[in-house]
Amino acid sequence: MSSDPDHRSAREQLAALADDGTFAGPWRHARGEVDLSAARPAAVLVLFGVLDDLAADHDAQALAVHRDLDVLLLARAATLRSHAGQVAFPGGRVEPDEGIVEAALREATEETGVDTAGVEVLGALESLPMPVSNHVVTPVLAWWARQSAVGVVDPAESAHVFRAPVADLLDPACRVTTVLRQGGRAWRGPGFRVDDGGTEHLVWGFTAGILDAMFDHLGWTEDWDRANELELDR
Repeated sequence: MSSDPDHRSAREQLAALADDGTFAGPWRHARGEVDLSAARPAAVLVLFGVLDDLAADHDAQALAVHRDLDVLLLARAATLRSHAGQVAFPGGRVEPDEGIVEAALREATEETGVDTAGVEVLGALESLPMPVSNHVVTPVLAWWARQSAVGVVDPAESAHVFRAPVADLLDPACRVTTVLRQGGRAWRGPGFRVDDGGTEHLVWGFTAGILDAMFDHLGWTEDWDRANELELDR
């Protein structure tokens, strides 16, 4: 396994982030753009695990550093009314009779088939507003202690389920600044190009913002060319 400048294991670093009250995620300025009292609550599962060839090795699990990890993602179905085709964490709306963590785990099972009995919840991060859909979303950070098979459960919801290696996400050659132009305005944000077995995905928007903020906070980010812009066709 690769070395890490932080001498703690990746799991220890992620657990510390979940307990760290100074991590507020991206887009703090957007909080005033959403009426949080009227916004609908939602939750996503940010699930990190060790790469397949290390998953069965207990010592590898305990000693894994960030470049030994991957994160569970999905590509939303192109037919959905909201965020069609975008790459996202598993997740969805919180039902009236459940909590944030319960919702994130339920949605992850419904969308990817993950066995949540093997998922160790590290903690819920600070909720983030999504003004475009009037949601307030809570990322639930978790560690995949006992991994299980995942895949598309409902093609009407997800087109693809995949595990993105953290080393690939951090590769400067895979980093871009996305540019979305609408109504005479331009929005710039972090983006990640991910190749999953010959299928290229672009991670951008809310999901990329969470990953980018987490990597920065954890000290995992590698120097990359932020002037490398990619225009989004939306």
